[in-house]
Amino acid sequence: MRGSWVPKITSALLLLVLSVPAPAAARPPDRADATAAAPADWTPPLSTRGRWIVDANGDRVKLRSGNWHGASGTWNGSGSADDDANHHAGENAHRVPLGLDRAPMAEIVASFREIGINSVRLPFSNEMIHDPRPVTADAVTANPRLEGRTPLEVYDAAVRALTDAGLAVILNNHTNTTRWCCGVDGNERWNASQSAGTWENDWLFMARRYRDNPRVVGADLYNEVRRSVWDDPNWGLGDRHDWFAASQRAGDRILTEANPDLLIIVEGINWTGLPVDGLPHGRPTLEPVRDLSHTLVDSGKLVYSAHFYGYTGPRHTGATGIGETSDPRYQDLTPAELSDVLDRQAFYIAGDADRHYTAPVWISEFGVGGREESGAAPRAWFENFVDQLVEADADFAYWPLVGWHENRRGNGWALLHWDAAGRRMAVHDGDDWRSDAWRRLVEAPARTGHVPPVTEWAMLGPDHGDFVASRRMRALPDWDPGARKAACPDGLRLAGLSHTGNRGLCTDVRAGALDEPGGGHEVVKDERHVAPGRDWASGYTKLQCPDGHFLTGYSVRGAAVSAALCREAAPGTVTAPGGRTVWFDRGDNRGTSPKGGDFARGHHKGQCEDDEYAAGIAWTGRLGSARTPAALYCRPLA
Repeated sequence: MRGSWVPKITSALLLLVLSVPAPAAARPPDRADATAAAPADWTPPLSTRGRWIVDANGDRVKLRSGNWHGASGTWNGSGSADDDANHHAGENAHRVPLGLDRAPMAEIVASFREIGINSVRLPFSNEMIHDPRPVTADAVTANPRLEGRTPLEVYDAAVRALTDAGLAVILNNHTNTTRWCCGVDGNERWNASQSAGTWENDWLFMARRYRDNPRVVGADLYNEVRRSVWDDPNWGLGDRHDWFAASQRAGDRILTEANPDLLIIVEGINWTGLPVDGLPHGRPTLEPVRDLSHTLVDSGKLVYSAHFYGYTGPRHTGATGIGETSDPRYQDLTPAELSDVLDRQAFYIAGDADRHYTAPVWISEFGVGGREESGAAPRAWFENFVDQLVEADADFAYWPLVGWHENRRGNGWALLHWDAAGRRMAVHDGDDWRSDAWRRLVEAPARTGHVPPVTEWAMLGPDHGDFVASRRMRALPDWDPGARKAACPDGLRLAGLSHTGNRGLCTDVRAGALDEPGGGHEVVKDERHVAPGRDWASGYTKLQCPDGHFLTGYSVRGAAVSAALCREAAPGTVTAPGGRTVWFDRGDNRGTSPKGGDFARGHHKGQCEDDEYAAGIAWTGRLGSARTPAALYCRPLA
């Protein structure tokens, strides 16, 4: 969603409901060349430590970003695509980043640096990737060397120009089709107008295409997942509308098959339900992450993202008229109310330390009308929202960076505008009310410098299929055919299990990685390693790791325990014999101050202490039991 979206969403929601003055500055001829060579102040690749994004040296990198849209499409979906009037706000991008018909690419990129950003979210569509039609001269008037290239080749040139200037690029799969987003338009889900397999393969193609460019730092998997006419997306139901499962799978495939250096960026769910008072509806955003978070094969690569606009709301689509409900918009909230809502919907993920869901949060879209926006509510909202970003020290990306103007009038949402003669109008030219807030945002004090390594906590959720987050185990033959398998990422150990629901918790707390480099593993399905006289769960079946091994995974058949996965520990990291039994078949047993967060809400859970490791699982098949985990065998770390 973004500026001037309301008229479009109104018509889309109708279908859904019925179906269910400073002078313009001349272009400085040498400004672009002077700025383009400026060095970046960070070293790729990027990764994460807790709530922070860091570079290869472990120094914090704050994404001060903007969206350079156009390649994903500006056509509104009706009428001739050759007519500018049929494009969003009358701005025809011609299937390439907007503005290339009005200003040289080097000048546009230099202007990005000039207004204080260090990174660009660069939208594309799946259709654009495969579009063989060359762009016309009209599309790239100010960049004639790009004439005759395909849209993807122009996208290549934009990526190269941005990264050569030291800017980071985040690839953003914005739409399936090359048209304006975001209503009931065929772009509601990653698989709305194409198969999930096609979507994944396109991501592998794009990740590989820029693998040798270290300043291409992120894969923003899909934009504003939302309801179609008939179906809602969901977070964890295991069907073809399950955005959690789809993004988990795509992220792991990108890291293991295409480019292990990329940040994997997952946006929350943008809309579910019918926008009608009295019927369930709302904007879940990132709220589901509290109970079900991603665990990628590579720790330190996950970033969550969310979008906020003043004219939308926690339960408001942003429509006016049909599709509008009586729910408040974000711009209707007081600063205190806005703070509470933002924390509930997104910021808690970065604000809560030592949780399975702790990660950076990137507000990858927000924006407001510029010079022509006279409304008190949207203006106040923008000021308040900037205050919230500053207070949270949040990573952000403004929508959009580039727009058109004629005589300083046009779609005023952009921070930078060019007219047909190539004259630029910028947010800091003196007549844009957003200028002070923008400067306050990009110049705000922020954490800098080295970020120490943090304890990792990760959730395992083999709810509907395998949840093997270990690269090592993925490379080996199936260790329990026919069962649903869960395994901690390499370097982490299993710390907790739920009695029902199949969930697990992994960590490296206190001891770091316990693995013996090059060591083996054992799949345990019986009591062969329970020593005589050391029955730690009398009357229960015990799957115990051999001495010198620690528990790193498990498998289930239905709700029943099937096997324990044990990993060989490095000498001197684990102890044996001795330990304690942690029962959790009749209530929670996670210690006095457990870290990691609630990894199985609504289910009984057991968890070893921070200075322990799990060495066994006990279950029973007695009458009334479903052979679900009942106890953990916890031993002290060396």
